[in-house]
Amino acid sequence: MNSSRQPHTTDPAPATTPAPATGPRGAAFLLAQIGAHAAGRFAERIGHLGLTPADVGLLRMVAGQPGRSQRALAEQLGVVPSRVVTLIDGLEGKDLVERRRSAEDRRNHELHLTAEGGRTLRAVSRAAAAHEDALLAALDPEQRTHLLGLLERVAAEQELPAGVHPGYRNRG
Repeated sequence: MNSSRQPHTTDPAPATTPAPATGPRGAAFLLAQIGAHAAGRFAERIGHLGLTPADVGLLRMVAGQPGRSQRALAEQLGVVPSRVVTLIDGLEGKDLVERRRSAEDRRNHELHLTAEGGRTLRAVSRAAAAHEDALLAALDPEQRTHLLGLLERVAAEQELPAGVHPGYRNRG
């Protein structure tokens, strides 16, 4: 019998793989996560134009219905009229929007894009198209169309006003 023994060695512990992330991954979370990411990236894309996403939303609304009153815009946004006055002041100061006295009611101001506002909105549209292409790069055109349809259905069922970002209500 051989009395010399080999030292006992233990097998190395098997390699462990890290556990998959267990954070929230439901649809509501993913919509919020992607929405926050998309909003931040959009803000970066339009920052060189001296605009915020809120500015862009207002420009689009004014362009979509030229001559609407500040009061009507406030109603659509769901904010008090004085809030719209402040928001429009900023756009007017950048020579993007102008107020004109209403011919029918001199107490009201009608909102119109200036020539510079139109040029700026066209630049925003180009940035927005590039933004959407980058954001949805993982999807083919058919998938993009399908996703858009699904999101529109969800927004409609939740009774969200078309084209109005809920963030206006949260701004001071």
